[in-house]
Amino acid sequence: MSLRAYGLNCTLKSGDAPSSSQKLLDEVLAALGRHGVESRHDRVVDFDVKPGVSADEGDGDAWPRLRERLMAADILVIATPIWMGQPSSVCKRVLERMDAFLGEIGDDGRYPTFGKVGLVAVVGNEDGAHHVCAEVYQALADVGFTLPAGSPPYWVGEAMGSIDYNDLDNTPDKVAETLRTIASNTAHLAGVLKAQPYPAISKG
Repeated sequence: MSLRAYGLNCTLKSGDAPSSSQKLLDEVLAALGRHGVESRHDRVVDFDVKPGVSADEGDGDAWPRLRERLMAADILVIATPIWMGQPSSVCKRVLERMDAFLGEIGDDGRYPTFGKVGLVAVVGNEDGAHHVCAEVYQALADVGFTLPAGSPPYWVGEAMGSIDYNDLDNTPDKVAETLRTIASNTAHLAGVLKAQPYPAISKG
C-alpha cells in the first residue's frame, strides 16, 4: 500500500538557511521512507501564509497550496523549534489555519482529516519540548488527525547554550531510537487507517 507523508518545517529561517528543525524533519521523513513512505516537505516561512482561520484568506494567500499538499498526504509531520517555551509563531499560524477543518465536518460526522496521522518533531536550546509537543498534538487531535503511539522525536540542548541540533555530527542514540519507533508506528497506523477508514458517525 502506497503511503505519502508531508512535512511542514515551521522554522523562522527562510530559504536554504541552516535549520535544526529541517535536520530533524529530514531524519523523520528518512525514517518513514524506510517503511516505504514517500515524502515531500516545505518551509512554511517561504510562503505567504496569511493570518486567519479559513481555508483561503484570499489576496495571494499561499495556505491553499500547502493545504492541498497536506490533504494529498496520509501523514503530516510538523517540525518546530522552541521559542520562549512555545511552538514557533509559524507553527501557531499553521494550527490556526487548520481550524477551518472544523467547519468542514460532514453530515456523517467525519472530519476531512479523518484517516490522516499527525506527527510532531521539536528542537530547541531551552526547556519546553514536552509542552510544545503537547500543544501541537492536542491541536492536531482537535482537527481530526490520529496520533501514533510512542514519544515524539525531539532534541533540546543545554539551556541558553550555543550548540544547535544542526551542529551535531551524529544523531544522538536516544533520538535515533525514537525515530525508529515512531516511524514504524506512524507508517503502520497510516496503513491501517487507509485500509480501514473511520466509519460514519450514527446520529441515533
